[in-house]
Amino acid sequence: MRVKERVEALQGEMKKRGVQAYLVPTSDPHQSEYVPTCWQRRPWISGFTGSAGDVLVTADGAGLWTDGRYFLQAEDELRGSGIRLFRMGQPGVPTLQAYLAKHLGKGDALGVDPRTISIRRAKELEKSLAKHKAVLRHLDENLVDAVWADRPGLPLGPMQALPVKFTGESTAAKLKRVRKEMKERNVDAHVLSALDAVAWLFNIRGRDVIYNPVSIAYAIVTAAEAYLFVESEKVDAGVKKALGSKVTLRPYDGFADALRRLGEDKARVWVEDSSATAWIAQTLDGADLVTEISPVTLMKSKKNDVEVEGMRSAHVRDGAAVARFLCWLDEAVRKESLTEISAAMKLEEFRREGEHFQGLSFRTISGYGPHGAIIHYSVTPQTDVPVRPDGIYLLDSGGQYLDGTTDITRTVLLGKKATAEQKDRFTRVLKGHIALARARFPHGVGGGRLDVLARTALWEVGLDYNHGTGHGVGSFLNVHEGPRSIGQARDTGLPIEPGNIFSNEPGYYKAGEYGIRIENLVLTRENGVVGENGRPYLEFETLTMCPIDNRLLDVKLLKPEERKWLNDYHKDVGKKLAPFMDAKERAWLKKACAPV
Repeated sequence: MRVKERVEALQGEMKKRGVQAYLVPTSDPHQSEYVPTCWQRRPWISGFTGSAGDVLVTADGAGLWTDGRYFLQAEDELRGSGIRLFRMGQPGVPTLQAYLAKHLGKGDALGVDPRTISIRRAKELEKSLAKHKAVLRHLDENLVDAVWADRPGLPLGPMQALPVKFTGESTAAKLKRVRKEMKERNVDAHVLSALDAVAWLFNIRGRDVIYNPVSIAYAIVTAAEAYLFVESEKVDAGVKKALGSKVTLRPYDGFADALRRLGEDKARVWVEDSSATAWIAQTLDGADLVTEISPVTLMKSKKNDVEVEGMRSAHVRDGAAVARFLCWLDEAVRKESLTEISAAMKLEEFRREGEHFQGLSFRTISGYGPHGAIIHYSVTPQTDVPVRPDGIYLLDSGGQYLDGTTDITRTVLLGKKATAEQKDRFTRVLKGHIALARARFPHGVGGGRLDVLARTALWEVGLDYNHGTGHGVGSFLNVHEGPRSIGQARDTGLPIEPGNIFSNEPGYYKAGEYGIRIENLVLTRENGVVGENGRPYLEFETLTMCPIDNRLLDVKLLKPEERKWLNDYHKDVGKKLAPFMDAKERAWLKKACAPV
């Protein structure tokens, strides 16, 4: 079926059930960002393949709400579908809630599968709908599934146990810490549904979700037991041995019964309302719910010494792979027939040569020329274009290693000379990147307050970028990790802490012409300064090791301290990457890291 036919079939199911609107979120029963194929309902119903966005279907139409990363991509993928694009955050564009307020009246119902929305979002929708006497109706059957005849089944990829030499802490020790937090809040059980939280707590990894090394599983921790709900086919003898007697294995579909028993026992249960679904809350009927942020979410984001060292090592190996690719690209773009896809595949080849490599951390953004202006461009055989020795090429990529996760963006000049405008924009993006990298701030500051540092040089000339400046990153886990970020839209207000790792990625995008982004990962650490109020000060250590293209610089725009930062960074890059390179690559590296 074409998209129009799929929407029409869904509207038919809505009519049968008496709902005037139906919400198809991106998320799945685990509130994942990257969703297994079996739960990719929003891409199937709409044709839009970006990682963020919601589709709302009404009796007479459908709309997609997505953020600035995907405006250009959504325009292209929705063309001819009949689905209207709502560009979130833009002037005059209604939010999904505002649209519902205008189109649903007294007695009307918004249908949703409670397995696909969080407790928090369900409450927000109920509150918003109640203002105009409409209701949120939780449906037992997902209406997309009702019309998706050939929907794939659950993936059954094998689990792997990650040893303490990579995690830095045993499952037993992690459980002890979680139970301490549970005791302080006087709860009987803690329910975990976020896949990366389950993976981190039990020191397991999997291959059920592309780019994210997680397995589809739930967990429940009590004062005496830890239950892992997972399909038995995934768990071999090695994983069972690693989990040991501290963990009891249960079937994945046994999770619902375990929740019902907690409800029947009127237990006090801790669920994180941003990651646990409305279905979990409903199934826990009778329980006393505590909906604070999970201690696992906070512990996972604060990397221990072993994880930090692993991330440092992984970034050196990964940076060497990217630098070797850039060296190869400089020559190949003039001698070979390259495309966006073939270039991305070549970079993956370099990464595969590195120790502990497990796969990519997200789909490589390989954007040449105008495609670089599509913030989260996803090249396909239909959009693939030749990469020529002219203009600018934006490459955003990352790797998963047993000892760390990487995410790096480099914007490189492929022609002989950049325009004055391109140099100005690139340098302003770099100035913002350096400002954030050099930031010193007291403990207690949240990421939302730092965002301005990365934008100021662009704001000075009336420019900006339509995405956050930084996201958290896992340790051989999800490349996008909460709960903190550097930006306004997703700022949770939680203070940044030592051990938090973020991306630092300001950019500039000129639609139809080119895109610029410079991204390194940074580690938060104390810098030894204590303020007058007794609060320690924090700083960032740059983890990513790879040259930044000096050919795109307008050096006159750099302040002395910015030039010093860049030269010091390149000196460090040259020293750390050289051992991984042959003579030809080292010569390229020396030139790429030359002082400015």
